Amino acid sequence: MGTLRPWRPLPGSIPTAPGVYRFWDAKDRVVYVGKARSLRARLSSYFQSPDGLHPRTLSMLDSASRVDWVVVGSEAEALSLEYTWIKEYAPRFNIKYRDDKSYPFLAITMNEQFPRVTVMRGAKRRGVRYFGPYPQAWAIRETVDLLLRVFPMRSCRDGVFKDAARTGRPCLLGYIERCCAPCVGKSSPEEHRAIAERFAEFMSGSVDAFVNDLTQQMQVASSSEDFERAAKLRDDIGALQQATERNILAFPEGGKVDVIGLEVGQLQAAVSMFHIREGRIRGQRGFIVDLVDDVDAAGLVQQLLVQVYADRDDVPAEILVPFLPENVTVVEQLLEQVAGHKVRVKVPARGHKREFMATAQANAADTLSVQTLKRSNDLTSRSEALRQLQSALSLPDAPYRIECIDISNISGTSVVGALVVFEDGLPAKRDYRSYAIRGDGGTDDLASMREVIMRRFANATGLDMPDLLVVDGGAPQVAAAHAALRDADVEVPLMGLAKRLEEVWLPAQDSPLILPRTSDALFMLQRIRDEAHRAAIGLHRKRRSRAMLVSALDAVPGLGPVRRRTLLEHFGDVRGVQAATVEQIAALPGFSPALATQVATALDSPPAPSAD
Repeated sequence: MGTLRPWRPLPGSIPTAPGVYRFWDAKDRVVYVGKARSLRARLSSYFQSPDGLHPRTLSMLDSASRVDWVVVGSEAEALSLEYTWIKEYAPRFNIKYRDDKSYPFLAITMNEQFPRVTVMRGAKRRGVRYFGPYPQAWAIRETVDLLLRVFPMRSCRDGVFKDAARTGRPCLLGYIERCCAPCVGKSSPEEHRAIAERFAEFMSGSVDAFVNDLTQQMQVASSSEDFERAAKLRDDIGALQQATERNILAFPEGGKVDVIGLEVGQLQAAVSMFHIREGRIRGQRGFIVDLVDDVDAAGLVQQLLVQVYADRDDVPAEILVPFLPENVTVVEQLLEQVAGHKVRVKVPARGHKREFMATAQANAADTLSVQTLKRSNDLTSRSEALRQLQSALSLPDAPYRIECIDISNISGTSVVGALVVFEDGLPAKRDYRSYAIRGDGGTDDLASMREVIMRRFANATGLDMPDLLVVDGGAPQVAAAHAALRDADVEVPLMGLAKRLEEVWLPAQDSPLILPRTSDALFMLQRIRDEAHRAAIGLHRKRRSRAMLVSALDAVPGLGPVRRRTLLEHFGDVRGVQAATVEQIAALPGFSPALATQVATALDSPPAPSAD
């Protein structure tokens, strides 16, 4: 089977030079990117007997319809181009070492006039200093609570800060000296930024310097019999020590070092990374990746180093790994271009570095063990579910991207539509969409379904088309969706899943398809449908809650359009008005204390939402 692919290039047409290659599917999407020292030898290996290929490699080849390549002058160019293409195309079969967005960071927003210390997740923002990641958000909050005693900088949200500035009263942290209260002018922007800089300096690893400085100040205060200040400095020292005591001393010589542990299984690999700054653990993260190609441990380390560090501005001077990449010099050169300083990738041989590598390896092994137990059948069941769907629905390929639409309304009010996306059987939340129904559908779910589909596929391109569109409902919903797709001049495989008997309805069919109740395909469809229903209900509740607040505002006697507009422009939205005090409302032009009281009372108890 593997040697009969009609699109296989003739061996003589493939150059023997180093280069980077791309596998494309029938929809002109790149599904895999790789590099090779010899393109001919590497590509020929894909077309051997299927028995010698990794299962995921076979899946990739089944999805592919052609392959092309680019010849480069050196392995360094190949490595750089491979990374660029992986970043550009995000191929579904490439291993991706992405930061788990569940990892929280301690962040200091140095890009603001009054920097704020907070917890942040996800993509990093320009001008923000990040420390971590931490295993749990509560660990960051505990650390911040301790350090605000010594570095009393702002930690409040923008809304709280603006309210304090408007009223001239600081929040509780300002009163208990856990914030220098720049909101009310107790400290200047320059003084507050200096405190934030010291906070960031401490988090960067300068622990001993701060402790020594405070100790000297305490001794001076004690000598001059300023015992109150000495006691405060003593407590500050205790807070700094308590905030750092959970971080073990890993490297006596300090510096910036990352330690990477790796455990490779049959279908997955686990990575455990420790970020050490000035001798202390400042962060930890981990990855679980599905293996795609027959790459060894050293190859996985090389891929990890390039993908994790190529976009970072905090590449350490030393990275300890369990296996040395074959092209380690090329990798170091690439990282040095990013970091702007020397970077060395090493395998520790002895001493405390070797001991800490053993700890990182043990963490990776434990992570893989837990993941294997928890998801022992997950990858297999997802692949089986997609194959079952392909067979049951007579699709040309197993559906990689599945989209599902659900409509939510109660008595025709606040009608919304939700679209969820699953890729390779897993939710792709970055592509979720929500629609506030603008037409005259009212209680007509079919008209609302049509509107969502017309808006979803307006100006859509082939690259973001689903392989299968699922609607929540039976024959009427499928017929309405099919008509909308036809009017939108879009050809997409379509099905409906009816709740009552979990029947599968297809366009232009008089009877439903019944999937086995225990099948992986039905389980996946139920999960996708339930996720769409959850998203639609959540969106509907939000809109209904906002509508009820607006309705409560409309019912206030004497509150006409001009005064309503004044409220909304001043406080931002209805929820901002709801959070305002009577005094703040009464201070607006045209508002008496009596009218302000009526507004606050009306928004304190809007009508209770009906049950869904």
